[in-house]
Amino acid sequence: MKIHSKKINVSFRSLALFICLLILGNLAIAQEANSDTKPIKSKPAKNTFAGNLIIDNQTVMVPAKGVLEFVIQHRFGVINKGYEDFYGLFAPSNMRLGFNYTPVANLQVGFGLTKERKKWDGNVKYAIGRQSQLNDGWPFSLTYYGAIAIDTRKKEGNFIYGTDRISYFHQLLLARKFTPNFSVQIAPSLSWFNNVEGYMSSDSTVKAKMKNSQFSIAFSGSYMVTKKMAIIANYDQPITQHPTNNPHPNISLGIQLSTATHTFQMFLGNYQSILQDANYFYNQNDYTKWQYAIGFNITKR
Repeated sequence: MKIHSKKINVSFRSLALFICLLILGNLAIAQEANSDTKPIKSKPAKNTFAGNLIIDNQTVMVPAKGVLEFVIQHRFGVINKGYEDFYGLFAPSNMRLGFNYTPVANLQVGFGLTKERKKWDGNVKYAIGRQSQLNDGWPFSLTYYGAIAIDTRKKEGNFIYGTDRISYFHQLLLARKFTPNFSVQIAPSLSWFNNVEGYMSSDSTVKAKMKNSQFSIAFSGSYMVTKKMAIIANYDQPITQHPTNNPHPNISLGIQLSTATHTFQMFLGNYQSILQDANYFYNQNDYTKWQYAIGFNITKR
């Protein structure tokens, strides 16, 4: 019996030792696994749009720090006269030359000159938040865009003070990349002109034809057909109602070709002023009357 008891005791000790070793081994493996596991950092969505512009509107995109851009924006005349001016190609056109630079991350500054009214503009663009690739971050991208423009034509009767030449533009851009190929943006904006045209009323008082401010909203979309080509579209709707000369909405559709250093867009739309405050404020081209204009944007980074 003693020999049998010793055998039992040895068996229990061996089993207890095996269990202890098994527990310690599992703890060691768990600690090693925990030390190797690192939290996954949420990364922003890439290439929501191919560049700064989508036809007549800005996008949420802000180039990387140190990027310099040269921008050419061109609008021909309206096409509704047909062969008379070769569908607007030989009609009076509008053009803007601009430069943009990103001095620090998420902040871009720029300036440009537009043929219409010889307007110089300065602008700033700041990416407030960027859409996350995962569900734990921003569900969309949010960017602020602001601009100031000055009319540098020779003095006219409508300009009394220097500040009469100045206009302002503020816009919030919200965009989401739904798929690797499809992105949508919505952008409410406020345009302000220090001086608006007036008229003599029946009671011999001067009244403004339009209000100084203009609220508008823009809808934009991009669908990548290939890695370098996309179909792009805009719809711009003015909201403010004026006493006279209410601006018409804009519908535009185009094609975009892009590389790492260039973006080229060609489109058809009924905006011609290029600067957004002027487009939202003054556009009288009516798309229901086929008052569209051919235009293109070229961006060189």
